[in-house]
Amino acid sequence: MDDEASNLQLLRQILQDQYRLLFAKDAMRALELARQERPHLILLDVMMPGTTGHEACRQLKADPATAHIPVIFVTALSDTEDEVLGFEAGAVDYITKPVSPPVVRARVRTHLSLVRMDELKDSRLQIVQRLGLAAEYKDNETGMHVIRMSHYARLLGVAAGMNEAQADDLLHAAPMHDVGKIGIPDRILQKPAKLDADEWAIMQSHATIGADIIGEHPHGMLRLARNIALSHHEKWDGSGYPNGLAGEAIPLEGRIVAIADVFDALTSVRPYKAAWPVEEAVEFLRQQRGQHFDPALVDLFLTQLPAIRAIKDKWAES
Repeated sequence: MDDEASNLQLLRQILQDQYRLLFAKDAMRALELARQERPHLILLDVMMPGTTGHEACRQLKADPATAHIPVIFVTALSDTEDEVLGFEAGAVDYITKPVSPPVVRARVRTHLSLVRMDELKDSRLQIVQRLGLAAEYKDNETGMHVIRMSHYARLLGVAAGMNEAQADDLLHAAPMHDVGKIGIPDRILQKPAKLDADEWAIMQSHATIGADIIGEHPHGMLRLARNIALSHHEKWDGSGYPNGLAGEAIPLEGRIVAIADVFDALTSVRPYKAAWPVEEAVEFLRQQRGQHFDPALVDLFLTQLPAIRAIKDKWAES
């Protein structure tokens, strides 16, 4: 998007063989095209008649419909202050005039590959969340449960020292904690009475089934999800399942999700029970501190009660 015909023509020659292109000679038309067509990438001149490129970029970033589209400025300006203004407006890169065809192609290719990576990450995340929801529907629970408990888990993860990226992975992995329930027969999963020993053994297998469904992954969110599915029913004192792990042998993410999951289950209505008041659920966590739950994590969780109540209210059952 540029005001000079010669620059537009040059960019067309450089990019037209590989990409579908849209052109605008002023900022207002550029904004209109961006909202209508939702391009994957915008090349934007700084010096345009009327609205400047910096202002156009700010408007793009202020609109939820276009805020996600990366913007590269194409400009003759080379002053550091101008570059700072561009990045503050939301641009991801600069190409200086006179443009070099290899540079233009490389910058465009790089930023489009980042866009595709983001799209793949979003798609994977949606699949993970839908699998988590499938397990909840089978168990007669609601999507609100996985939303609340995953936000509780993220909150506790940050309190326990996770950085933002690690905490976000935990938020996105936690909804798959019970995905293995897909493999449990309905006669057991939905039985209104107490399970007998054989039925309980089958029910416990949902942890390993979940790990099998998610599969082995060397790193990232899916590796975290597998660890959670396999370990969120382990107990600090070693009396949990499926592997009888104890203490810090239980992965941190499993210990976190154990607290988040139980707290939300206790404070939610189920067909077989009323919702516990938060105070009673808190007392249960205190009683199980050092038995079911990591004592240090229980203490951290209780320091977050105002934020926990806010999450509970925000995603309350309708």
